[in-house]
Amino acid sequence: MAFVSILRIATSLVAIIGAMQIVPLITAICCHEYSVILSFVIPMACSLVLFLAINLPFRGKKFNLNSKTTFIAVAVAWIAACLYGSFALYFSGAVSTYTDAFFESASGFSTTGATIIDDVESLPRSINLWRCMTHWLGGMGIVALTVALLPLLGVGGFQLIKAETSGPEKGKITPKIATTAKYLWFMYMGFTAVETILLMVFGMDFIDALSHAFATLGTGGFSTRNSSIGSYNSLGIEIVITVFMFLGGINFSMYYYALTKKFRDIKENSEFKLYLLIVFVTILVITLSTLGYYGSFGKALRYSSFQVLSIITTTGFGTSDYTFWPSIAQFILLFLFFVGGSSGSTAGGIKIIRWCVLGKLLKNETKVMLHPQGIFSIRLNNSTIRKEVVTSVVAFMVLYLGMVILNALLACLAGYDLLTSFSLAASMVGNVGPAFGQLGPSHTLSELPAFLKWFYSFAMLAGRLELYTMIIFFFPEYWRNR
Repeated sequence: MAFVSILRIATSLVAIIGAMQIVPLITAICCHEYSVILSFVIPMACSLVLFLAINLPFRGKKFNLNSKTTFIAVAVAWIAACLYGSFALYFSGAVSTYTDAFFESASGFSTTGATIIDDVESLPRSINLWRCMTHWLGGMGIVALTVALLPLLGVGGFQLIKAETSGPEKGKITPKIATTAKYLWFMYMGFTAVETILLMVFGMDFIDALSHAFATLGTGGFSTRNSSIGSYNSLGIEIVITVFMFLGGINFSMYYYALTKKFRDIKENSEFKLYLLIVFVTILVITLSTLGYYGSFGKALRYSSFQVLSIITTTGFGTSDYTFWPSIAQFILLFLFFVGGSSGSTAGGIKIIRWCVLGKLLKNETKVMLHPQGIFSIRLNNSTIRKEVVTSVVAFMVLYLGMVILNALLACLAGYDLLTSFSLAASMVGNVGPAFGQLGPSHTLSELPAFLKWFYSFAMLAGRLELYTMIIFFFPEYWRNR
């Protein structure tokens, strides 16, 4: 029955994504891109047939997953999404090999935004819209979308959300997890609509505005332009995207608290306060360090604020090639590769909450050295957190750094220099997108060897799913007593 439940989740998810492809399909028809229509229609039809074949025989029956099979269900669901998303890219001719199609799709759904397409402006507009839409679907969580729209599946919704979402502690903002998922998706869609309208006000046409709104709120970074946001050379567009990248990096629970007037919960939130502090300080330092490069405070602030928000939220948009900035500015941006956004946001990375816990742990250890008989606890949001949460944070960060080192080693074996390898590894695991060195923001990853593209596809998905959901299958203990 667990196997059937996993199939139902995966086919339901693919069917939902297939239904979402009606948006790029309509775009293809309206833009007279008739050559790519079948690239959308055939996968959509197949997804519907699979959904009906797997789910109709079990209609009305409810199944529950145990803690072990939940991880399989989420991993299979995300891999199925990436496989499905790659078909339109491959069959439309947007990429030349299936390896590239899967990498691009995995980069999209994991909201990494690293592309292997050298000339995105040559692609059909519907294909570019689909690329950006994968960010939007992956950002809030495609499994969360399934839980929100198909609660009658009877699969343990909270378990699925816990296996997919970010942060050391997972909770509900409403009593029912399906209701929570719906609230989050409604807010997500609302932000998307507002950003789309604002981008149109400042000069983008509807398709470009919608594409970039998808990529911004999903903190992904795919663009319809080869030079990313910098190609528009519009202060208005940059301000809008900067603001919405900032919003995308905040825990979406904060918006629910704001709507329900629980302002005290926002004020006492330790992660939110640290997020504001990091953003403010890093923007200020980089602005001051690039004054000589740009010649004026206003121009330096414009580019530094955009790039800081782009990196810390792991969006990956670009308006300037930061590899030409002073060393101190580059160092801070590389540091932000490892910070990430807030837990419960669409951003990737280690997450600010874990750095907050680690900082308080180090502070407590210092106190213990000074007062050996003292008893100290770690408090977040004015509440004491459990010891096992602290342990899980430390373990996660060790595993995260281990994954970065492994990915960097493989890049070194492929012939890349140390800076390129290390920053690329941090970018893949943290779902950032751009890197430094030979693969800076003005370069694509088309030159990567095939084996690296497949391995980095796994790394991007692992990073998006907080590592354990994908890596747990490689531990022998997981397969014992099943």
